[in-house]
Amino acid sequence: MEKVTPFLMFQDGKAEEAMNYYISLIEDSDITSITRYGANESGDEGTVMQATFSLKGQEFMCIDSNVTHQFTFTPSFSIFLTCDSDEEIESLYKKLLEDGEALMPIDDYGFSKKFGWVNDRFGVSWQLNLPS
Repeated sequence: MEKVTPFLMFQDGKAEEAMNYYISLIEDSDITSITRYGANESGDEGTVMQATFSLKGQEFMCIDSNVTHQFTFTPSFSIFLTCDSDEEIESLYKKLLEDGEALMPIDDYGFSKKFGWVNDRFGVSWQLNLPS
């Protein structure tokens, strides 16, 4: 086994938009590769056949699904971020919540100084933590 990489499957051609959004929010992050569907291939031309991106050194893979599935993302799998300051957790939570859904508002739940959980506009779940 070479490595383990989280994999995100987007529908409606949103993979590239999501990657660009995520790397704009998190420092030291970038898109490392994109392969797009071409004309007469099994996906919509120009959408993401396969891509990799990195958030603070953690690599992710993603695709635009060319098949409509009866499922999407679920909060049972989430991206967990440990924040360094009040400003960072508040800013990230606010930005990820835009057109998303609050699962747990930022608060002190007893296990950390501040914690918040949100599904972003793409349906990806994020847990934001500011340790005590």
